[in-house]
Amino acid sequence: MTESVLVIGAGIGGLCTALSLAPTGRTITILERDQPPPADDPDVVFLDWHRRGAGHVRQSHAFLARLRNIIKQHHPKLLEELKALGTRDLTFDMMLTEQQREVYEPQPEDADLTIITSRRTTLELAIRRYVEGLDNVTIRPGFFARKLTTQESEGGVIEVCGVSGEENDAPVALSADIIVDASGKSGFLIQQLMDEGAAIGEESETAGILYFTRHYRLRPGQEEPSRTENPPASGDLGYIKFGVFPGDNGCFSVTVSVPEVELELRKAIMNPDVFHAVTLQLPGVEPWTNAARSEPRGKVHGMGDLHSRWRDMVVEETPATRNYYPLGDTLVRTNPLYGRGCSFAAVSAEMLRETLEETFDANERQRVYHAKLRTELRPYYMNQRAQDRSAIKRAEAALTLGYKKSWRGKLVESFFEDGVRIALRSDVDLLRQAMRGFHMLEHPNKWLGKPANLGRVLWYWARGRKRNAAAYPPKPGPERDQMMLALNLDPKADMRQTSVEAELAA
Repeated sequence: MTESVLVIGAGIGGLCTALSLAPTGRTITILERDQPPPADDPDVVFLDWHRRGAGHVRQSHAFLARLRNIIKQHHPKLLEELKALGTRDLTFDMMLTEQQREVYEPQPEDADLTIITSRRTTLELAIRRYVEGLDNVTIRPGFFARKLTTQESEGGVIEVCGVSGEENDAPVALSADIIVDASGKSGFLIQQLMDEGAAIGEESETAGILYFTRHYRLRPGQEEPSRTENPPASGDLGYIKFGVFPGDNGCFSVTVSVPEVELELRKAIMNPDVFHAVTLQLPGVEPWTNAARSEPRGKVHGMGDLHSRWRDMVVEETPATRNYYPLGDTLVRTNPLYGRGCSFAAVSAEMLRETLEETFDANERQRVYHAKLRTELRPYYMNQRAQDRSAIKRAEAALTLGYKKSWRGKLVESFFEDGVRIALRSDVDLLRQAMRGFHMLEHPNKWLGKPANLGRVLWYWARGRKRNAAAYPPKPGPERDQMMLALNLDPKADMRQTSVEAELAA
């Protein structure tokens, strides 16, 4: 294959593009604005690697099974290198409740429901070192891509044929047959195409939350808390969602997401002392973060501007561009709460490889790539957007004085809390099927759409709380007012503001 490829960005999206396209024999050049990792030691890299182009690099990360399975199938040696650097596998059996473990019978397909978890910097370090060893891949650090080289072609379609910018402060212009834009959340080159008249479709709305993460390290001689003897280390309290992410080399991170409307809490939680105090109020997190077991490392890393965004490069069968393929956050963004960002990028790279192998026609390539992404990613995007909208309403309701849930609202909540949740915590096979949707191995709603599965859920729901008592998890944390008071915050402050805004709106 003689086609040349320029990939903008050496984050997860750009690296996954190289993993997907390298076996095709194309010449691949990755342009990365930041300098390479400063060392081969994951701890040094975590502390000293400056990633201006990936501001979320120190947020919690995990690779879902869909991405892990891609690596396992096409680059098994990379899995070995990831493990050698200390990354972790979280297997299906580790997600079972104590009740489920008593009846669990492993199935061959359970191995495909494995998560890779680690500090993001360690994940990037391992993949980057592997990609640098591929014969037809070159990474050019210090290259700040400022502009796409374009020309308008037949039908008003914008043809992209290169990239210009600075490489270590010297002006450089490069051309290639294929341009892949993996510049991510902070990328701006696709906006250039829109400004030049490219008919790119876009939909966007807020995810309604902000993210806050702090890293910890186990003290010498300490081990991670037991997953069976302690409450779950993740949960949803409405006013916050939280989770512990086991990392590499004795490290782990805690992420707390706060609704946008929780103004007082989201301001206070950037204070490391307040963040740590929050973790100690959560029964499933406290065993990880108490002073006897671990110590915090560094500041609280916040992340805002979280939106669900979908861009279409083909509208009504007409491509907006030629030879230009955005992927990852450049093309589709979702709430990071669901951990699908890296998998979206990897799947997009696989779809691009398939597209380039199926046809050489530039316009047809755009249509095929677009259709594949719609089929593979759109269901997860829509599913996550619906969950975001529901969470936003729930957070707003909690701050609305006098709010009362409707009868229908109570029924729907009971179905999911006392039916779906309890069924998944009781029935191993239902959980297995649901996890296939979570891991992007099949449509996210497929398992519940099966009549037999829905019948099982309804059966658990009809049993009632008393008969299902053993399946209910411990309470994940305190009520909002109790948490706010424990943090020396006024639990009524945002409620008063909400009330004033409601009166003004009326």
